[in-house]
Amino acid sequence: MAKLLVLFALCLLPALSTATFIAKPFRLKGRVYCDTCRAGFETSVTKYLAGAKVRVECRDRASLNLRYTLEAVTDSTGTYHMDINSDHGDQKCECTLVSSPDAECAEPNIGRNRATVILTRNNGMNQDARYANAMGFMKTTPLAGCTELIRSYFAEDI
Repeated sequence: MAKLLVLFALCLLPALSTATFIAKPFRLKGRVYCDTCRAGFETSVTKYLAGAKVRVECRDRASLNLRYTLEAVTDSTGTYHMDINSDHGDQKCECTLVSSPDAECAEPNIGRNRATVILTRNNGMNQDARYANAMGFMKTTPLAGCTELIRSYFAEDI
């Protein structure tokens, strides 16, 4: 009987060690905005874009070959949500802007047109929620009053 128990344990342990744990998906969230002042950052007159398309891409760090991609569209608040069903370990994952629904605000803001996201649990982050920095497009012509607004952001204390 003891030999049978040892045999059973020897057969079961390797199977358990190779089993993969299926975790809950990552819930990726971010926002897309229109930089109405062409300031290069969000301001008090920033407009959040409904219907903007974004994409998350994960690439192999060594070869940069594409390993995973998923697209989403922003809701009425300019927020997008993506469910990522797999852990991307050491891959380099980024959210990028794809398109803007507003022809007057369709120029990607260089430096704010992509956001790095961490899509692994092998780094101490146990939560399922992942947040990407806000990404933005720039309006073709700034709104009236933007010069004063930008000046107020950089005004020195008197």
